[in-house]
Amino acid sequence: MSSPLDLTGPEERPERTEAQAPADSAERLSEHETPSRAPQAPSEPSYSADAEEDDGFDDDDDTEDAGPEVSDEIRAATEALKAAEAEDAQAAAEAGDEAEEPEAVILEPEPEPAANEPELQAPTTTRTGEPAEIDPDEMDPDALKVVLRLHQHGHQAYLVGGCVRDLLLGKKPKDFDVATSAHPGEVRAIFRNCRLIGRRFRLAHVYFKGGKIVEVSTFRANPTELEPAVGAAGAPGSEDGQAGEDLLITHDNVFGTAQQDARRRDFTINGLFYDAAEGRVIDYVRGRRDLDERFIRTIGDPEIRMREDPVRILRAVRFAAKLDLDIESRTYAAMEGAVEDLPRCAPARLLEETFRLIRGGVSAPALKLLAALDALKILLPPVDAYLREHGKEGEKTFYAFAQALDKRVSAGEVLDDAILLATLLVPISRAQPPVEESQDEGRASVSRVIEDLLAGFVESARLPRRIAERCRMLLLMQRTLTGERRRKTGAFRRHPLFNEALAVFTMTVEATGEGREALEAWQAGEVPPPRAGANSSGDAEGPRRKRRRRRRRRGNGSGEGGGSGASSGSDAGEG
Repeated sequence: MSSPLDLTGPEERPERTEAQAPADSAERLSEHETPSRAPQAPSEPSYSADAEEDDGFDDDDDTEDAGPEVSDEIRAATEALKAAEAEDAQAAAEAGDEAEEPEAVILEPEPEPAANEPELQAPTTTRTGEPAEIDPDEMDPDALKVVLRLHQHGHQAYLVGGCVRDLLLGKKPKDFDVATSAHPGEVRAIFRNCRLIGRRFRLAHVYFKGGKIVEVSTFRANPTELEPAVGAAGAPGSEDGQAGEDLLITHDNVFGTAQQDARRRDFTINGLFYDAAEGRVIDYVRGRRDLDERFIRTIGDPEIRMREDPVRILRAVRFAAKLDLDIESRTYAAMEGAVEDLPRCAPARLLEETFRLIRGGVSAPALKLLAALDALKILLPPVDAYLREHGKEGEKTFYAFAQALDKRVSAGEVLDDAILLATLLVPISRAQPPVEESQDEGRASVSRVIEDLLAGFVESARLPRRIAERCRMLLLMQRTLTGERRRKTGAFRRHPLFNEALAVFTMTVEATGEGREALEAWQAGEVPPPRAGANSSGDAEGPRRKRRRRRRRRGNGSGEGGGSGASSGSDAGEG
């Protein structure tokens, strides 16, 4: 790479290829989705126009700003972020599926049921008179409507996967998926408010008011179970080829039966179906037993299932942390053996599954389990190196940051992906010396290992460039928030990412207990006292060069500085 964060590689977020598509559909990523959910950066004024008149800041009169000045490093990072956002937008406009506008959705009116048709209402009791295994009131009414309408037209249709699992555990599902014997075209013919998506495997999205989508998939079979056991070396049924065969699934677009669809799923707790028309759970894979025993167990041979799709390691970790379940011993052993196969998976899938762990409010236990499996060296190499180098004390510090992050997420706060990643990288950033100036860009940067990590995510894992640049800027801004660098604060508070940087700093204070006075000062719109030995110029160590003050083109700016400081305090409070 020519620079610490060379962001000139192929643009992120092209469509997944068939070989990169997930083998598991319990929580699949369809082609229209992107691995990152971060919102666009706020549209704020640029600070580069007047900053050219002065290339540094004085330490005196820090509460009265002479104009919209920012440090060289943050100004350069801001310009890089703007360029990344512009290129992201252009790439999205040029991408086929990204540029495609959703079809107009026409909500289907409820037809009058014919005399011989059952009412579209889930029963509260089974045919034997016993209570339904899941109360219909706990289910999504629109998902029930889809299931019962498919039944009405003669198709098998069940609620599947995570929603059934969560309801049986007494948790509220985040969404409801439906599996059916109807082919995608038949589903679309039944629902006028339906759109088919996907190239590799067609899925039906049924739209409802408020933007709700119920995803309907056709029963599929595991392609490895359909292969003939020909007895040749390397064939699925061959004993000679069992040890050396490549079981990685690169396609799973074969229609099947309900039982085949259940058996192709990853874990028994995700293979449960619920027949809303009958009020009963359909269990082809003994998932009820494992739910009762609170175990995560693969469907079928765990070694084969993990080799088919090593991303299942991350899914098992997420379910264990999210649902507080134990991983069955053979499944755990297979996960340990399959860690070395993770690099064979699509980097974008690995990154998305890693972000799912962090977004779920259980990053601390999940990352601990990944560290025990020795998977962090592949997913987050700087974190793995930090934990190994700093031992018990490093573990305590890092997981304190993860717990502070989980606390925010569990409280319902929606955090940008850049904030999530930056918070976990703060301990590494604090432990590693920054690269004061990159040779070819002339800009200050964060530590080399973090620069390399972000560059790698952009180039290989298709992390949006704007997320990488935002994360980088948030880490740079911590040095000013902590008082390590002194800056005139009016322009700093007005920076578009000030509130996000302050959120990261808040979690740093919660994790370490350090800097609380500085945090309270920033939140109150005041100037925190400088840290001992703080670098006031932001340049490399050495004597500060004397600068010639330039005449302002628009007055002396003192009035603006006072007003800006007042408004900045208000903005900081909102963050």
